[in-house]
Amino acid sequence: MRLLILAIVVLTLTSCGTSKLVQQSKKSIKGTWDLNSISYSESGVFNVTLLKDSSKECFEGSSWQFIPNNNTGTYSLNGGGCSSDLRNFIFTIEDVDGSTGYQGFLLKPVNAKKKSETNEGFRLQLTQLSEATMQLQQTVSLEGKPFTITMNFTKK
Repeated sequence: MRLLILAIVVLTLTSCGTSKLVQQSKKSIKGTWDLNSISYSESGVFNVTLLKDSSKECFEGSSWQFIPNNNTGTYSLNGGGCSSDLRNFIFTIEDVDGSTGYQGFLLKPVNAKKKSETNEGFRLQLTQLSEATMQLQQTVSLEGKPFTITMNFTKK
């Protein structure tokens, strides 16, 4: 009987743990990244406010830091007429989404005390991650059709 209870406890603890893929992603994302370029799935000129914060022009060249041991991070926009105040966020890397084949990524802006003022977050997809490069995508709706914003990062 004790052996059965021990086996159930061990199975419960191991099934609730973080997957190896998520652990590897957290290891790779740790550090400082530059957001080099942003592209759209459609051609044309679009007035997009990313993360309900600022324009594409302000985000390109921005610097990001990811601290996976407490799932927090910061970014600052590129200056040049853009507010370069430090922004704080919390993030979660999820397992692979069966429908897309990509890892889920949730980013939630917070204040300096790590509290959300709006309790609003942004669901993204981690479409590529290595020790040197990362790509995040956000799909929104434009005129009722999917519109994908792709953000390409390089590690400092």
